[in-house]
Amino acid sequence: MTRILPRVRPWLPSAKRGGDSRIRVLGGAESAALRALLDSDPAANIFTRSQLERGNAPQGAYSNVVGIEGEQGLESACWIGANIAPTAMSEDHARAYAEYALRSRQRFASVFGPAQAVMAMHQIMAAGPQPIFDVRPNQPLMSLREAPRGERLPLRRAGLQDYDRVLPASAKMFEEELGYSPLQSGGGYYRSRVRQLIQDGHTLIDLDQRGKIIFKADLGTVTRGVAQIQGVWIDPAHRGYGLAAGYMASVVDYALTLVPEVTLYVNDYNEPALRSYQRVGFEHVGTFATILF
Repeated sequence: MTRILPRVRPWLPSAKRGGDSRIRVLGGAESAALRALLDSDPAANIFTRSQLERGNAPQGAYSNVVGIEGEQGLESACWIGANIAPTAMSEDHARAYAEYALRSRQRFASVFGPAQAVMAMHQIMAAGPQPIFDVRPNQPLMSLREAPRGERLPLRRAGLQDYDRVLPASAKMFEEELGYSPLQSGGGYYRSRVRQLIQDGHTLIDLDQRGKIIFKADLGTVTRGVAQIQGVWIDPAHRGYGLAAGYMASVVDYALTLVPEVTLYVNDYNEPALRSYQRVGFEHVGTFATILF
């Protein structure tokens, strides 16, 4: 789960910041090559692909898509903004991008993506000026392309009338995952993010008879081809009763009406969640890692 920070502004080429001569900021001329690189693994590259589709490919000194080209064209790319997301890179490229990121002198919330690249970046960023809060080196990336197995438990899309219910549940999930509240110091961007997910029809919930949320999940990142489930939370009073698989099957059913592939990634030590996802039919298709600052 990545820390949510303000969205970057629309993409325009900008000047290179120096350092490794192989790395340069990608502009409009590289759009087709960048999209082809991202589409070589849609599940792994969903974050950067979603930014391009939303018109948020970056600009300026603090948010750039940079790349390394070889004889055959664009070999790798990296989103370097508030979060860093590597694409199709070797460990050598990953270390070069990490050095490039450190030279930007900006602060980062996270690095996330394919584990080999992220952990190579960690070798460099661990020596940087910003303390690392946590490292999660083994996060199974899971995918499902067909109707899920098992029973379904009822869910509905949250509406804006549910915002005051969804926000506390979302914040509790976040705090359980990262150890601090996203609502500290007001949490203005987090609040707007929760509201936007509801407005997009990407938050699903079930309520008890008193109107309290039992379960929630978000389609946190969506492209034309893939939706990634995030923000899964069950009220502690309802845990341990085997509900997760039934709810997740319903989330997948809904997501498959929008896209042909549904993905998620999960910490390897979260064995109950892994078992629930496997029961539904999710298969392990890769391994992510996350560095949290």
